[in-house]
Amino acid sequence: FYKFFTGWVTAAAVLVFILFSVLVLPGQSSSEDRGEELGSPDLSMYYPAEELYRMAEGYGEEGRAAYIQARFTFDLVWPLVYTFFLVATLSWIYQRVLLPGNPWRVINLLPVWGMLADYLENISTSIVMWRYPQVTPVIDWMAGFITAAKWLLISASFLALILGMVLIVWRFIRAGKTSEE
Repeated sequence: FYKFFTGWVTAAAVLVFILFSVLVLPGQSSSEDRGEELGSPDLSMYYPAEELYRMAEGYGEEGRAAYIQARFTFDLVWPLVYTFFLVATLSWIYQRVLLPGNPWRVINLLPVWGMLADYLENISTSIVMWRYPQVTPVIDWMAGFITAAKWLLISASFLALILGMVLIVWRFIRAGKTSEE
């Protein structure tokens, strides 16, 4: 990734992320508001299987169908967008902060793992919604843990981005002080 994410590619990733966040995300959020009192597996940090079934029941047949459709339309694209943004920005920043060979350079892979967890979450929760009212053992139990892993990985990615930006600013300030002396 470090070779691929030049300044132009990274700028494109930032632009795509901003445009998607401003133009597409609000419409998707408003279409999912109908179930906000029930909660959503995607927006929860963790939920036990019983909670997932409570949501499935509360959504009703039409709501479950809409949930599944959103997972296999919008939620196929959104993880690609935020992963592209995070991998690009992390790669661009950390190639300037960390020397080649530094083991911490794998930090730019965190978003990829988050995206994979997001897709696993979509698959597992959709299977439960599709099979409801039948119980889906193991998958129903794993879904909450997969969701927690997704949020931890994505949060760690954004924290790494913030840390990288702080390191870039610190290096810039330090370089300015060195040149003044």
